[in-house]
Amino acid sequence: MAKSSIKLRAKVKDDVVEVKALIKHPMESGNRKDKKTGEAIPAHFITEVVCEHGGKTRLSASLSGGVSKNPYVSFKFKGGASGDPITMNWKDNKGKSDSVESKIK
Repeated sequence: MAKSSIKLRAKVKDDVVEVKALIKHPMESGNRKDKKTGEAIPAHFITEVVCEHGGKTRLSASLSGGVSKNPYVSFKFKGGASGDPITMNWKDNKGKSDSVESKIK
């Protein structure tokens, strides 16, 4: 099994689940040039991040090239319990994607 590009942590406290995720991705805007060749570095960025729990979408975010390398995502929601599964996935502008599942602690 390949290592996921997403580090996902979710913790419940007083019926509120705090989700923290770090996504490993270059997030190139397409506006920078290679210092050695002078050629433009092609755009390569995450366009969509989705997090689901209990059959519901808890986060849906549209990103662009304006987000920095290795984006960090954090949010909270009500209704989760310790041991519940939570999934997160992303898609980028080159058709690549990744997904990970974790348990709420």
